Amino acid sequence: MPPKALYRVSEAMVLLSMSRTVIYEQMRAGRLRSVHQGRARLIPATAIADYVALLEAESTGRAA
Repeated sequence: MPPKALYRVSEAMVLLSMSRTVIYEQMRAGRLRSVHQGRARLIPATAIADYVALLEAESTGRAA
C-alpha cells in the first residue's frame, strides 16, 4: 500500500507530536499548509515534510 498523500488533523497530531490547538495555530499562521475536501480539513504529506524542514531550518538558524 502506498504512503498516504493526505492526513487528517488527528493523524498529523500523531506524526508531529503536537496538540490539535498547535496544529490549527500553525495552519492559521501559514506555517503548515492544509486543504479542504468537503467539510474535512486535510494536511498534504508534502506540507508535513515542508513543516518539519522549516522547523529544522529555524533550529539550525538559532544555534548558529
